[in-house]
Amino acid sequence: MDRHLISHLPVVLAVARHKGFASAAAELGMSPSAVSHAVRTVEDRLGAPLFARTTRSVSLTEAGARLVASIEPALVDISKAAEALSAERGEVTGLLRINAPRIVLETALTPVLAKLAWRHPRLTVEIFVNDALVDIVAQGFDAGIRLGESVQQDMIALRLTQPLKAILVASRAYLDAKGAPKTIADLHRHNCIGYRLGSGGIFEWELMDGKRSTTIKTTGTAIVTDATHALDLALADVGIAYTFEQLVRHHIRERRLIWLLPQTSVEQDGLYLYYPRRASMAPKLRAFIDMAKTVLRP
Repeated sequence: MDRHLISHLPVVLAVARHKGFASAAAELGMSPSAVSHAVRTVEDRLGAPLFARTTRSVSLTEAGARLVASIEPALVDISKAAEALSAERGEVTGLLRINAPRIVLETALTPVLAKLAWRHPRLTVEIFVNDALVDIVAQGFDAGIRLGESVQQDMIALRLTQPLKAILVASRAYLDAKGAPKTIADLHRHNCIGYRLGSGGIFEWELMDGKRSTTIKTTGTAIVTDATHALDLALADVGIAYTFEQLVRHHIRERRLIWLLPQTSVEQDGLYLYYPRRASMAPKLRAFIDMAKTVLRP
């Protein structure tokens, strides 16, 4: 058994998962040069290149793909076994990787992580903030968090929050200058802060028009890719933002923002933690779920 070779295999998996050396190094807490050295060591020992490298991309060679397919299940099993032994002693260890949109940080994740750090100090939770939908299995995440309507049917889903209400808000200064919209049709004459989806399109605002749901295309001087930035722009008197009531409740209470057309507000299903169906749940994911149930009480 080549012990020196085996110690570098997790580095190979990280590079394959991230398709890059820098991002793999960030995950592993190593320098990019150390990651590159570890990969070269494995390649030299095996006598075959594992990655095709260009200035713009890193991809697996045929030999690399075969190696990753062979070793990944074994390394996952070893990691689970070590975590299970620690769990038997009352300790939860390891790295829990969660993919989540930015809006989750304040509404759900921050209070959970604050408690989790005290209860399980040897557990590291990595939150990868991404508003776009991703394949959490292919990208090596243990779990994801999304609105209920976005969760894939083959996943196990656990509710984290109550339904969320999508509302329209603007600052008093903006409304004093431009006037307040009285109907949905009036929005076309206002500066609406747009949001570009991960797919590239512009999000169409979903509103209630009487008893039916409708969507409208918005126009304005700003388009953001971070939903929380739309809120910052509304507070800066730029225009009207489409956001969740739970995120702006304190701003509304303190009159920094005004809730517009409340009768048009749409209720969405709320946030869910979701993860793949497996024969057994890793102790680190179980610890996160138990803490979320205690803190959030959805």
